[in-house]
Amino acid sequence: MSDARETPQSAIKDPDDWKTGDEPMTGAQESYLGTLAQEAGEDVPDDLTKAEASKKIDELQEKTGRGA
Repeated sequence: MSDARETPQSAIKDPDDWKTGDEPMTGAQESYLGTLAQEAGEDVPDDLTKAEASKKIDELQEKTGRGA
C-alpha cells in the first residue's frame, strides 16, 4: 500500500512551468530558505520568485541533507 503522503511523479511540475512561478516567493518559502541558508552557510537574495525559491530550496536541501 502506498503512503498517503507520497506525491505521484505526474503531480510534480517543473517550477519553470508554474503559472505563478514569476510571483514573489511565499512567506513559507522565505522562512524555510532562511533556515536552510543559515545551515548551509549561504546568503539567499530576498527578491526571489516562487520558482527560483523552489529551485534554491531543492539545492540547499541537497547540500544540507534535508528533504527526501
